[in-house]
Amino acid sequence: MGPGVKPGAAVRILPVLQPALTSSRLSERLSASRRRGDPGRRWLRVAIAVLATVGAIDTGAITLKRWGLLGALNCPGGAEGCDKVLNSAWGSLFGQPLSLFGFLAYGAVLLMAVLPLVLRGEIRTRLASWSWWGLLLTSTGMALFSLILIGLLITKIHAFCFFCALSASLSLALFVLSLLGGDWQDQGQMLFRVVLVGLLVGLVGLSWAATVDRPAPETVRGVPPAVIASSTPEAIALADHLSGSGAAMYSAYWCPHCHEQKELFGKQATAKLKVIECAPDGRNSQKALCDSKKIEGFPTWEIDGKLEVGVKPLAKLAQLSGFRG
Repeated sequence: MGPGVKPGAAVRILPVLQPALTSSRLSERLSASRRRGDPGRRWLRVAIAVLATVGAIDTGAITLKRWGLLGALNCPGGAEGCDKVLNSAWGSLFGQPLSLFGFLAYGAVLLMAVLPLVLRGEIRTRLASWSWWGLLLTSTGMALFSLILIGLLITKIHAFCFFCALSASLSLALFVLSLLGGDWQDQGQMLFRVVLVGLLVGLVGLSWAATVDRPAPETVRGVPPAVIASSTPEAIALADHLSGSGAAMYSAYWCPHCHEQKELFGKQATAKLKVIECAPDGRNSQKALCDSKKIEGFPTWEIDGKLEVGVKPLAKLAQLSGFRG
């Protein structure tokens, strides 16, 4: 007790300081709460945004290539493996490239990661918590579906695709970062939701993979499956016109979409088409010619010097070739 200060004075000062101390502690607690909250995980959100951007570029480029809007892609490990995977029966969903749905998923992850970083006010606080749940559950589904696709590459397609492996690695990394980023106060609830989404995606993914997995009709390696459908007179006339005008169909014996295109013509008309085998291990392979034409997807039609990628209806081929029959 200093000189000149009465003992009772300290007692009277404490009630005055008490509100200030309480306010200071409250401020510290709020500050600590904010540090524990979403702003303290900004670096994780930035990392997720970067990975999602890479994934969107990866899947977006594949989609544009499949749509014929982008040229050749340099596939590390060999373009043959990438072509075989992307043109397999598992390379499409609802008539669209499977990579399109991957692009949409990466776009959703990017949006959920970035919005809480740029918004302000109460909506930012609410969105920050909800977005971690969205990131975790979305990345859970993406990671599990990617593992199913990798299993198909190994057990069914027997080919390596760098872009597919990259997408699977990104999905797993997004799942780990999302798991680390959220403030999971109820870990039991978090685990329940993750398992529930995993079971749902696994069930749907495996069912889809099994449905698409039809027995290959080919009996000899390197030989495309036989065409079963019978040709109409119009299809035969169109095939005569295409072959007579120098049109060619670049194909690979293992490509299901190429077989689909042939079935549209039928076996009699297909026999009249100029079909060029591009697979290096295919019978009568002309891979050097395919490489010189920069063929990257199957089937690819060359009509009047222009390349058209994908399965085409016969009416479209008639239009492209000027067939009036």
